[in-house]
Amino acid sequence: MGSGKSSVGRRLARHLGLPFVDADSEIAEAAGCSIEDIFEVYGEVAFREGERRVISRLLEGEPKVLATGGGSWIDRQTREKVAERAISVWLRAELEILVKRIGRRGGRPLLKDVDPKTKLEQLIEERYPVYARADITVDTGDEPPENTVNQILDALEDVDVAAAQGDEKRS
Repeated sequence: MGSGKSSVGRRLARHLGLPFVDADSEIAEAAGCSIEDIFEVYGEVAFREGERRVISRLLEGEPKVLATGGGSWIDRQTREKVAERAISVWLRAELEILVKRIGRRGGRPLLKDVDPKTKLEQLIEERYPVYARADITVDTGDEPPENTVNQILDALEDVDVAAAQGDEKRS
């Protein structure tokens, strides 16, 4: 959370001429309530199960830029499905940048009633080793989202070249 998935994803989709889909929005629509309400009423386990189903469905459709929540990549089944059907991109960000960005928007269930910086430190320690399994890693900073998009586009060209040369990366 706070890495720029939505703002970068929208811009990337425009550059690629693809639709942009935010998995959290799709999950909320499927559930008929907000992500925050799902966490509060049903708990994180139920949310993750719904998240897995929705992302799986979205990956079966036409090509798109899909922004997934930070916890979805931790789920082995979701990672495997993404690996089968897509190219994964991790928008890696330093703690201080994440703390600054998350302050701009509420509605983050994992940060409810906790110190956001402490929780983000914990999530970084737990999740970054798993996130590192993504096909592409792009470091984000205080630069405009367009710079991150350009880094992703460059990395996607490398993936396409590798695919053309017979490597196992998908194009």
